[in-house]
Amino acid sequence: MDANQKIVLAILMLGTLMGSLDSTIVILAFPTISESLHADLLSTLWMILVYLLVVAVCTTQLGRIGDIYGRSRMFNAGFGVFTVGSLFCGMSPTIIWLIASRVIQAVGGALMQANSGAIIADTFPPNARGIAFGYISLGWTSGAMLGIVLGGVITTFVGWEYIFFINIPIGIVASGLGYHYVRDMIRVKTHLDTIGMVLLGTALGLLSFAALDFAGQGLATSNIIVFSVGVFISLTFVGFEMRTLYPIIDVSALGNRVLKFSITAAFFLSLGYLSVVFLITMYLQGIRGLSPLDAAILLIPGYIAGSLLSPFMGKLSDKHGARVLATTGSIMLIFAILIYLTLQVDTPLYIVLIASGISGIGTAMFMPANNSAVMANAPPSAYGGISGILRTIQNIGILGSFVITITVASASIPRDVAFEVFIGTTNLVGGVSDAFLNGIDSALSVSIVIIAIAGIMSWMRGKEVRGG
Repeated sequence: MDANQKIVLAILMLGTLMGSLDSTIVILAFPTISESLHADLLSTLWMILVYLLVVAVCTTQLGRIGDIYGRSRMFNAGFGVFTVGSLFCGMSPTIIWLIASRVIQAVGGALMQANSGAIIADTFPPNARGIAFGYISLGWTSGAMLGIVLGGVITTFVGWEYIFFINIPIGIVASGLGYHYVRDMIRVKTHLDTIGMVLLGTALGLLSFAALDFAGQGLATSNIIVFSVGVFISLTFVGFEMRTLYPIIDVSALGNRVLKFSITAAFFLSLGYLSVVFLITMYLQGIRGLSPLDAAILLIPGYIAGSLLSPFMGKLSDKHGARVLATTGSIMLIFAILIYLTLQVDTPLYIVLIASGISGIGTAMFMPANNSAVMANAPPSAYGGISGILRTIQNIGILGSFVITITVASASIPRDVAFEVFIGTTNLVGGVSDAFLNGIDSALSVSIVIIAIAGIMSWMRGKEVRGG
């Protein structure tokens, strides 16, 4: 790895760290933000949901814009947009202002996510991309870990506004470095799918709203109608994508077997794994009575394991391909969930530490290997588009995982209590606690099935042959 490659990789890691930091730091500030802005719980939840929605919808198209106008240019613009959005978030006088500012943040995050993988593919040869993606995973896990610590400290001693303001100096420095060092290697002619993006955004928004409304008030005519319309628009989106010349998900670009199964595996892992983190956090806060900060700290071993092992696992995937490594990683994640399934109201908390560490190892094995397999098998003219597809698929999975978690949790105990447990403002005792634990176990079992599908897809990709 030469000096320029190291600098580019460091800048990409910094962008990844900033986005990751913001994801975990916001969750810990939920109670304070809700109280400070006099917002109800459903409105506060949209602060997270709208970010996921915008990123899920925009990443593919912003990856294509990078193909057209320059991947590094769009990536560097993402730093600026994310920084401005962070400023507006910290200045928010109302929850509506904050949600709107999170949309701006999400556009910046999508610009960085959609083009970072393409920049790695531009900068590194196929047999060196695994270790590069390993360092990107290191940035992600380190940011998530820092967010856990800083979220509690900043919210407690300074104020929730500064969980957003902390992005500003990082963004300014990263923007300067990016514009100076990250250069475009290739541009291609392609077209955007604006209609498809609108249809996808509308469908995901309606389905998410219906699920969240169900979690908040139970089955009602309103959420049945909204869900039905969301399904109809989803089918309309699929039909339109099959006929348009430049679809959001270009099936022709996925003709490569390794590429196709790697992206599918990424979707199912995202769909199955994020819910595990939320469920265990709810267990620690709602059943064991821990504070949000103390609950999150128990999950740090997983982040540490992922941070330390990701570059090494990425290097292994460069030598041996992703098939065995990523599949084994999914098995490790299933093993960790099986340990979580043994948790009771009085289980020693060190069990959580052990399971968290195992899940971190599994994530470190799966993520760098799978991501490098995607970009190593993508055609150079479509790096931005394929990187955007990967991020879109992953973010749709994350969004679905988030909605599933809230819905399952709210079905096992009174809905208002479930939301309070989620944001850490209450905990449970007695029979309600037992019922909630049963709900968590059911959701964890669903996650095992989903992650098992990810493992099967990972194995079905077959062997890879990576050139120099």
